[in-house]
Amino acid sequence: MGAGVTQGSGGGKRRRRNRSRARAMSEINVTPFVDVMLVLLIIFMVAAPLMTVGVPVELPKTAATSLPGEQEEPLTITITAEGIVTIQTVEVDRADLIGRLRAIAAERESNRVFLRADGAVPYADVVQIMGALNKGGFENIGLVTDTGGPSLDAADG
Repeated sequence: MGAGVTQGSGGGKRRRRNRSRARAMSEINVTPFVDVMLVLLIIFMVAAPLMTVGVPVELPKTAATSLPGEQEEPLTITITAEGIVTIQTVEVDRADLIGRLRAIAAERESNRVFLRADGAVPYADVVQIMGALNKGGFENIGLVTDTGGPSLDAADG
């Protein structure tokens, strides 16, 4: 009845199991791995929207709503307060802008482009860049603004 007692030809000798020596586990514990992956997923979900465009501009505020998204990463042209033009985050000379836009338009499926201009940029400069975008092959131009600006609707008061 007793655990660890053997009977038979051994003459009734008692053998005890050595419990201090544990066997090696042959199983992999994936719980810590899953925990780390979930934390990394949350970090990337929070950080990804902050890394879209790295050129700081003070966008004008309007009451307009945002445009619907698309599968392809949107092409963004930015005009800073100093008049510097960038495609995504690469600074481009205005003389080379149309040639670069044509090369980009040939590689892209969509002809949609977002134009971000600092509120201090003169309207003539914005229209000049819009003309270059049109010559470069982009007819679908969206102007990027911040929300929460004044509305011309009298009901908003």
